[in-house]
Amino acid sequence: MTQSVNPVCPEAFLWEEVLPGGCHWSGLLRRGTALRITDTGGRANLSALFYRADEKLERYNMPDTLKAQHTSMLTLGHALYSDMGRVMCSITADTCGWHDTIGGLSTDEGIEARYGKASYQTHRNAMYRSAEDGLLIELGKYGLGRRDLVPNVNFFSKVMADRDGRLHFDRAHGRAGAWLDLRFDMDVLAVFSAAPHALDPRPDYAPADVVLTAWRCGPADATDHCRNVCAENQRGFYRTELLYR
Repeated sequence: MTQSVNPVCPEAFLWEEVLPGGCHWSGLLRRGTALRITDTGGRANLSALFYRADEKLERYNMPDTLKAQHTSMLTLGHALYSDMGRVMCSITADTCGWHDTIGGLSTDEGIEARYGKASYQTHRNAMYRSAEDGLLIELGKYGLGRRDLVPNVNFFSKVMADRDGRLHFDRAHGRAGAWLDLRFDMDVLAVFSAAPHALDPRPDYAPADVVLTAWRCGPADATDHCRNVCAENQRGFYRTELLYR
């Protein structure tokens, strides 16, 4: 099931940008803005963090997001909560069906152990980057750093736990052309890295490019699907709206 507006409507369109596989991006996304995120090649992983734009001590909180909605992954209808119980953004459409919340970030050490070493000095823009390194570079632009890294979302990746608690990466989950729509319900600083997932077992470093397409969608109304998925989401949206009254 998907719910979406046309993101290329001339009246609503804001901008579009390609984020190359392995690279990183950050930017301010205003309340009432939607962002379509598209996996161009079937091997995308977009590690994401979210911070309140005008008070960065408030940021995405994975435990609150999961327990409020009784889930361990994200898909259509789910809201992403801050550590203040407010909805930062919500998934209004999704052709992927599962986005990882528990797998964490790839690190420089992990990237080198799996793929070998390819530095900027030798490979220039084709260097091997980790998700952690990419996010730290972007966070540094806003006076943030390692202490501001919190458990992240990995869009397009599927990780499952077996009976013994071991985590497994689903290699068959990715699909070229898959996309999701995020609606921003607060003014949010979004920080992205398109480096491989920490648990991706494939031996070649080949993360797919990601396309980011932004447009004006307006804030959630009283009939919004994400708001009404559960009672906790209704409370979360209400707390968010108190900031803008």
